Amino acid sequence: MKIIMKKNFLIHALCVWIFMMMSASIQMAEAQEKENKQEQVAETIQKALDAQAYKIDVDHMYPMKGRSRALTSLYSLEVKNDSIYSYLPYVGEAYSVPYGGGKGLNFRAPISQYESKEGKKGTTEVLLKTRNEEDSYTFRITIYKDGTSRIHVQPNNRQSISFSGKINPDDQQGPSK
Repeated sequence: MKIIMKKNFLIHALCVWIFMMMSASIQMAEAQEKENKQEQVAETIQKALDAQAYKIDVDHMYPMKGRSRALTSLYSLEVKNDSIYSYLPYVGEAYSVPYGGGKGLNFRAPISQYESKEGKKGTTEVLLKTRNEEDSYTFRITIYKDGTSRIHVQPNNRQSISFSGKINPDDQQGPSK
C-alpha cells in the first residue's frame, strides 16, 4: 500500500511540476510577444516621425486657466510633408482675434520651421512653427516610444494651451493623400 501511495505522490508531483513548467513557458512567450509588439510600435512611430508624416489623436486638453477636460469628439494634429493640419479645440484668453473669434486652432498651413531631436528617456521632441492669416504658432510636441504624446501650442495672439493624445501606429503607413 505504501508503494502505491508513493507512486501516486510521485505521479502527482510530476504532473504539478510539468504544469508549472508549461505555465512558466507560456508566460515567457507572452512576455516576449508583448516586448516584440512594443518594439514594432516604437519602430513604426519612429519611421513616421522620420518621414514627417504622422497624426496624433488628441483626447485631453489643458488650458492655462480652468480645469483640464477629456475630449469626447475626434480632434487631431497631423503633420504631413511640409504642412500641418490642426483640428484642435481652443479654450483661453484671446488678445487679438478677427471679428467672430476666427478659426482658433482649426487650420491647415505650411510649416516654416521643423526641428526634431531625441529627448530624455527615449522621447522625441519636435518643435515646429507655422503661420496662417490669423496668427503665428509654435508647437512643441513630445512623443514617447509607445505613441503617447504631449502637445503645447503657443499662439502669438492667444494664451497657450496644451493637449495630450496618442499616435495610432496603425495609421502610420506613410503619408496619406
